[in-house]
Amino acid sequence: MQPITIRMRRASLLVLLYVFLMPFCASYMQAGNVLEPPQATVSGTVTDTSGNPLAGVNLVVESKHIGTMSGLDGSFTINAGPDDVLIFSMIGFKTLIVPIAGREDILVSLEEDVTVLGEVVLNAGYYTVSEKERTGSIEKVTSVDIEKQPISNPLAALQGRVAGVDIQQNSGIAGANFSIQIRGRNSIRTDGNEPLYIVDGVPFSSGSLGEQQTSASILPGGAVSPLNNLNPTDIESIEILKDADATAIYGSRGANGVVLITTKKGKAGRTEVQFNILSGLGQVSNTLDLMGTSEYLAMRREAFANEGIDPIPDNAYDINGTWDMDRETDWQKVLFGKTAYLTNIQGSLSGGSDQTQFLVSGNYHRQTNVLLGDYHNDKVSAMANLNHRSDNDRLRFQLSANFSSTRNDLPASGLVLSATSLPPNAPELYDENGNMNWENRTWLNPLANLEGVYRSKASNLVGNARIGYRVLDNLELSANVGYTETHIKEINTWPSTRYAPPFDAITGYSSARHNVGQRTSWILEPQLSWSPKLGDTRFNALLGMTFQGQQDVRLSESASSFTTNSLIENRAAASFLSIIADIYEEYRYQAVYGRINVDHKGKYILNLTGRRDGSSRFGPDKRFSNFGAIGAAWVLSNEDFMANGLPWVSFGKLRASYGTSGNDQIGNYQYLDTYSFGNDQYANVVGLYPTRLFNPDFSWESNKKLEFALDLGLFNDRVMLNAAHYRNRSSNQLVGIPLPATTGFSSINANLDATVENTGWELGLHAVNLRSDAFQWSTSLNLTLPKNRLVAFPDLEGSTYANRFVIGEPLGITKVYQMEQVDPETGLYEFTDFNGDGNISSVEDKQVLRDLSPKYFGGLTNSLVYRKFSMDILFQFTKQLGYNLWGRGAMPGRMFNQPREVLQRWQTIGDQVEVQRFATSSSQEARTANTNHSQSDAAISDASFIRLKNLSLSYQLSSKQDNGVGCLLFLRGQNLLTITGYNGLDPAIRSNGTVPALRFITLGTQITF
Repeated sequence: MQPITIRMRRASLLVLLYVFLMPFCASYMQAGNVLEPPQATVSGTVTDTSGNPLAGVNLVVESKHIGTMSGLDGSFTINAGPDDVLIFSMIGFKTLIVPIAGREDILVSLEEDVTVLGEVVLNAGYYTVSEKERTGSIEKVTSVDIEKQPISNPLAALQGRVAGVDIQQNSGIAGANFSIQIRGRNSIRTDGNEPLYIVDGVPFSSGSLGEQQTSASILPGGAVSPLNNLNPTDIESIEILKDADATAIYGSRGANGVVLITTKKGKAGRTEVQFNILSGLGQVSNTLDLMGTSEYLAMRREAFANEGIDPIPDNAYDINGTWDMDRETDWQKVLFGKTAYLTNIQGSLSGGSDQTQFLVSGNYHRQTNVLLGDYHNDKVSAMANLNHRSDNDRLRFQLSANFSSTRNDLPASGLVLSATSLPPNAPELYDENGNMNWENRTWLNPLANLEGVYRSKASNLVGNARIGYRVLDNLELSANVGYTETHIKEINTWPSTRYAPPFDAITGYSSARHNVGQRTSWILEPQLSWSPKLGDTRFNALLGMTFQGQQDVRLSESASSFTTNSLIENRAAASFLSIIADIYEEYRYQAVYGRINVDHKGKYILNLTGRRDGSSRFGPDKRFSNFGAIGAAWVLSNEDFMANGLPWVSFGKLRASYGTSGNDQIGNYQYLDTYSFGNDQYANVVGLYPTRLFNPDFSWESNKKLEFALDLGLFNDRVMLNAAHYRNRSSNQLVGIPLPATTGFSSINANLDATVENTGWELGLHAVNLRSDAFQWSTSLNLTLPKNRLVAFPDLEGSTYANRFVIGEPLGITKVYQMEQVDPETGLYEFTDFNGDGNISSVEDKQVLRDLSPKYFGGLTNSLVYRKFSMDILFQFTKQLGYNLWGRGAMPGRMFNQPREVLQRWQTIGDQVEVQRFATSSSQEARTANTNHSQSDAAISDASFIRLKNLSLSYQLSSKQDNGVGCLLFLRGQNLLTITGYNGLDPAIRSNGTVPALRFITLGTQITF
């Protein structure tokens, strides 16, 4: 692992920043203590963290026997001296001690006490529910945790913090995508497992508008995720809905879980200005232990000797004297070993009255890259929120808008493979004149990858308006209207200068790929809610409708043979122009949904949900389907036998749920006859050919979910335990069913009676270990034990999926050869010949199964507060298998550098080793054995890890409530330490061909006044 170096110029800027800010904060501290005159009467308002007024808050003057309570609008008035201290307390909120400091008007905001379940409100999408009364499985991550991580994608904030949610980073390259699975993989199709994202009540499509042919050469998996356009520092909370009871109200869209993202809102009170300034340094968290020049050259000489090749061939430039054999370069350090710089500046203005609150914020985020060259990812975002309620509190209105613009500059292709395979004595990158060095065309200079560029520009707008009117005290009409618009423009250029002379001047070899996409979406949801009460029983009923439309437009083009490389981005200068894709798609969705919640005496809770969905992605007679769920909870702690028999159990609840949901994540028009354009022309007319057969019976995938859970609170909720067991079964799978070749089609899209099952345990613990006036220490732990298997698949052996899946095994398996040994006689790898035909074939002899999905995963968090100091530590851990370095397929002995493990190779007859003999490309037997080795169980090994994901240290220099200005200083680290035995770059990123996760250290300040 490489140490992080802090450059003096950046460190100097930070020092100057704090030197400037500290006197600024101190001047406000003095002003708050001196300038305000003494007062005999103190008044003010008490609100929660969302700005809502709190009634019934107990207020006591600490040094006197004087007290009062806040009114319905949260206001209070009390007699107190300028040096007195006020104590605010209320069940469900943390007690707050506020010195008066001579002020006459005080605005107090109480923070929810997360150990008091009845007052912790969870967002369930169409309604809210308290932690104590919920019947479904809902996890919540708040801005308190999100802001402690220097990230640009909101999904990164969930890693290690949420049970049942497996999130993987695809690359350490700035702007790269994340993949997420909530309670496992439900669909056989890899593109049918995305959850539903909701941003402030508006569905947010995670499907990329990018073109894989444009971006796949640099971004693993290809395509840019729209989620990178969201600004994490604007987010107030992220809720994950997992079981049937929580997701059924979203019907088909919630089959794979729901991710609810809620942005920050304004708070009532004096206008508040807040600035967050953060700057940091990052480097790759790990590099490979490769051979040095002496070891490498010895390997090459031994390989030629093993093949009996003498003299050394003319094209063996690394050892025949063409290249300097005393030269040694750490190509990993050169090509992806730069220091990345991170800058994040956030400013916000918020405030308002009890009736109207507002918040306006802006953010600038910039992260440079560790790759050789000047590359960076820039994001600018702005957000505005407005909340209003009428005098009689019957009319409520909310308006929010969030806009972001992102630009990502990268090389046309990655440098990691070159960095890990170039010989250590390869030539200099530049010649004596500063030009790209081709060393007489004896090597492919990695700078050739930098001649081209990948550039993407994306923008995103999310707008939402919600209006509600309370007709009666328990009857409310409301409507939610949302609009999203996403744009992307990509280009990937490959100029002729990436070739060695004289081909670098032939612009006919130049090419470029362009992609432009736009997505617009709207949603309208009228709702009616009714909350009657009958004796000890409370009812809550919700009835609503959804109308949603989405339109995707995308044009991808390939241009080649340019007049000059200077015009490579101008398609008009290309001699040849072809269309990769020209897409115009529309999607329509509508639904009616309802919910009835019954709560009897706070002990017995029943939740019924139903939804009828219609999707334009299915045939005319199959577009509508019904989904529903039932959830029930029994609050044991409210029973007399619990209070009398187990007084140390402060809270106990048994809950269960069962329901169905669907899945229409199959793309548009898949049930229709479709045609594509051919490559040939007749009479200058491009022909059409059929590509898909019509299937009117094409319909929904079905997902049935079952859950049992127990929630416990011990010792006045200082220890919270929860355990949940789930079983999800997804059937009626949407796949391509093989057809006879005589039909002219290889398959037809249809529903297959295949069943995928996900089961597992989710365990959670939150404990307040120590709590006093000066010191607090709390611990949180989550653990997930998932299991996935293919229950049924009719005629699997006769399908195109026969080489990918096995009934009774997980979908995450891969079939590989079984490595037996290195033959002591020949020095070559040997494998099990399962069919006994004397040949190792890729179909019949790949009989060993390796499951690459996690066996378990979770996270451990510790939070410590001592007076004005606080520290948070997050460890993430995963037990899994993964492809190691042998999966690269680079044969030891060829003109590629190797990890030092290859030194344990076969050398003489009788050797019992794990690495075959060194060989050159002239040995067909060695090449075949090495290729099979990269596709065997030897290429898969333990990839488990424990990672110090996040460390945050902060110091409250001054408090806004005490001194009129708040000043918080913080030091944060990301991916600081990884404990693993994995033989590769990064066990958390399942690809050896990309940059590993970056280790970041950041400094920053938060100023509030």
